[in-house]
Order: sequence, then C-alpha cells, then structure tokens
Amino acid sequence: MNPRLERLAKVFEYPDENYARYCHEAGLAELAAQAESLGVAEMQELYTNTFDWNPAASLDLSWHLYGEQYARGEFLVKMRRTLRGHGIAETRELPDHLTHVLALMSMLEPDAAESAAREYAAPAVAKLVAALEQAQSPFAAPMRAVRAALPVEAPIPALKKELPVLQEQTNR
Repeated sequence: MNPRLERLAKVFEYPDENYARYCHEAGLAELAAQAESLGVAEMQELYTNTFDWNPAASLDLSWHLYGEQYARGEFLVKMRRTLRGHGIAETRELPDHLTHVLALMSMLEPDAAESAAREYAAPAVAKLVAALEQAQSPFAAPMRAVRAALPVEAPIPALKKELPVLQEQTNR
C-alpha cells in the first residue's frame, strides 16, 4: 500500500479550487505556490496545454506503451476490469489515465504493485518525465515525484532536442 501515490494522483487531475492544497499534500510546494499565484483558470489552461494538446505528455499511459496498436485497446479493457475489481470509480478519463493507475497502485500489495510498475507504469512515467523536462514544464517535478514513488523505476529515454529541418526540394 502506497498512500504517496494516491496523493500524487490528485496533482494530475484537472485543476480545481483545491489544486494548491493537493500540491501541498503531495509535498510539491513549488507547484502549490505557482497554483496559488496563477489561480484556477490559468492552472487549468496550463494543464490543458501540457497534457491535452501534446501527445508526448498524454496522461493516458497506454499511448506511451502501445501508440495506436491493437494492444492498446486490449490494455484499456483490462484496466477497466481491474479498476472495477478494486472499486475505483470511472471518471471522464480513460481507464489508463495516470490518476487511475496511481489510485490502483496505491491499493495493491507490494508484489502486485511492483509487477504493474515494471510492466506498465514505470516505462510510461519515464517517457512522461522526459517529455515534461524537455518542455521545461512545471509538471516535470511532480512527474519525477511519481517516478520516485513507484516501486520500480524505468530509465528516462533521451529525446531529440530539436526537430529535423526539412530541406526544400527544388524542381529541376
């Protein structure tokens, strides 16, 4: 059982008037201060721009594991069944959303949590850390905290720093 994961999950929910408090409870003073200074509407905009408009920072973990492969759908079905089995209510998010996965992992016995982290959570979270650090996002620190709280850590992949420049074709 890992209550730290449950507290961190609240930080990755869509921000509301309690967001700064959730950040404080998760031990994320810097993000809490930013949330307090920006206010709810600006934190919601920052959240949306970070996680909803950038596929590299999607909080749907199966995207990082499977992309558009058929296995992604199978994983979502498996996650929905697992969440129901543990009494975790569905929200408007997909079953593999980081908030659901962290809530589930906070309830699992150590061996089951380690297995789930090794196979699913840790590799996806490592990719999220890389993407958020590259974007210099204020959500990079909380994602590093998630990575550290998991029972297993996956290596953070190196991302390209710059997009390739396409050479203009000339008609000869």
